[in-house]
Amino acid sequence: MRRPLAVFALLAALPALCWIAPLPARAATYPVAGAWFGTGQPDDRSEMYIDYFDADGAFHNHHRWCRQGKAFDIRETGRWSVEGDILTIDIATVDGRAAPRRDRYRLTAVDGKSQNYVVLPTNFPYHARKVPASFAMPRCDLVG
Repeated sequence: MRRPLAVFALLAALPALCWIAPLPARAATYPVAGAWFGTGQPDDRSEMYIDYFDADGAFHNHHRWCRQGKAFDIRETGRWSVEGDILTIDIATVDGRAAPRRDRYRLTAVDGKSQNYVVLPTNFPYHARKVPASFAMPRCDLVG
């Protein structure tokens, strides 16, 4: 009779033991939520973006290309998620029109101030810095 009681006690304690155990490194969380500003291509300030990762998983961004002092802008909306070190952005619309696609990135370093990531599968590197949600896209005459 003692054996079933011991098994029952172990099963009852299992949720508490799982709560105490640390998560594996692969399940680490990244502080992605917020607004992030970066250049569209490393070392090319004429291409820039602001990505907005809402805490509820909503995503929107503003991309700007500057050519001969003129701004070319697009805006995208969708959803984002992180699993392990992979950031997935499912784009739903581009400039208000349906244009579904999935973009995947490997997060290499993320903290409350900056994020480094590479686009998959090419491993092209990006760097963005956290900005206030009210941050305005710089004018083209200021960057290039």
